[in-house]
Amino acid sequence: QVQLVESGGGLVQAGGSLRLSCAASGLTFSSRNMGWFSQAPGKEREFVAAISWIGSSTYYADSVKGRFTISRDSAKNTLYLRMNSLKPEDTALYYCAAGPSSRSASVAPNEYHYWGQGTQVTVSS
Repeated sequence: QVQLVESGGGLVQAGGSLRLSCAASGLTFSSRNMGWFSQAPGKEREFVAAISWIGSSTYYADSVKGRFTISRDSAKNTLYLRMNSLKPEDTALYYCAAGPSSRSASVAPNEYHYWGQGTQVTVSS
């Protein structure tokens, strides 16, 4: 069974940093596009960042560009999201997701096939 498990969330003050991790089992996710999405209560799931398998191209939402960095460690089968300069509006449940293998990762949630259950990030002001 494919499983993605997020960790690393928590409560931080504005301006602080976190590193989220997504550990995969049941598949080799380094052969797939991978993404991070966020969802606040009552809101739609939103794109945060993605990395393609072919070429390892990275993509970021405008709201996080310059603050967040997506990366992966193929040997550990783990995806990361380094979050710097956190803002209260970053508060959400953060999900990792696995999609197809391509040169250009999608920003659309429905393009991803497997999802974790999320890790909570709360940023206080």
